[in-house]
Amino acid sequence: MTTQDYMPAENRYCTMQYRRCGTSGIKLPTISLGLWHNFGSIDDYGNYSRIAFRAFDRGITHFDLANNYGPAPGTAEENFGRILRSGLATYRDELIISTKAGYTMWKGPYGDWGSRKYLMASLDQSLRRMGLDYVDIFYHHRPDPETPLEESMGALSDIVRQGKALYVGISNYGPELTGRAIEILRRNGTLCLIHQVKYSMFVRTPEEGLMDVLGKEGVGMIAFSPLAQGLLTDRYLNGIPEGSRAAQGVGFLQSSQVTPQTVAKARYLNEIARERGQSLAQMAVAWLLRDERTTSVLIGASSVGQLDDNLGALQNTGFTAEELEKIDRVLQG
Repeated sequence: MTTQDYMPAENRYCTMQYRRCGTSGIKLPTISLGLWHNFGSIDDYGNYSRIAFRAFDRGITHFDLANNYGPAPGTAEENFGRILRSGLATYRDELIISTKAGYTMWKGPYGDWGSRKYLMASLDQSLRRMGLDYVDIFYHHRPDPETPLEESMGALSDIVRQGKALYVGISNYGPELTGRAIEILRRNGTLCLIHQVKYSMFVRTPEEGLMDVLGKEGVGMIAFSPLAQGLLTDRYLNGIPEGSRAAQGVGFLQSSQVTPQTVAKARYLNEIARERGQSLAQMAVAWLLRDERTTSVLIGASSVGQLDDNLGALQNTGFTAEELEKIDRVLQG
């Protein structure tokens, strides 16, 4: 079968779980697919197109991008556009496609941060790269310390009014700024649908006020980097393997982060996961879903096999009080 012959699985909605995004009318799959890695110009189209089609076959309706995803920047959106044209676009009304702007995308003073000029121009570029008339969610990718928040949020509201995005969200905002952004959007008559934040067993910052704000305001939350760049998998249980990203010093996981203390914690967590009949990665995803305020967990995948393995987390998302206590003891140790 070629991608042009793609027909999705008839049972694609039978096993995936969906959660309402805050108090909105939208439900997201509890596991979404991120195109941060493995969908760029340096990657193999045959491989990443199979990942995308398999994801939809398994009930993943949400595909998450950003203007700078690649490498090179912009190529993840271009390649997702190829996937859409190869058959997935037939099912556009069954998809939630999101993209973002906020990091450096082009030269000069207008290709970064959060000005109205940048946000609107970036979304126009993203739509052209993907061959879309609109995205379902458009995020401001990070706070801008210099542009007034009213300008950034005003641009998001106008983008919804223009029909270029159905919903908007924010990413990497702290609790206080999140509350302000939600209120500005509300005054503009726009719903803040969702907040995308780094969250894992090893990065619990969202628990320090942000999740309370989101729960109070009825805003959804999607967690990225749930496996802590691979630390919450079996890859680093015996130190840094040769050829890994940490060994090569590329990407966001550096060798300095793979400390003896972190490895020891991962080993203890791995034993708990085995007792639950899960891999460490599966338990790490399930652990994030223990809190109903987590709408979805955003995973990456370098192969169909890895995608399927991560989706295995949904077979056991419940935790006993004893399991949670054991996990907390490890994480706090």
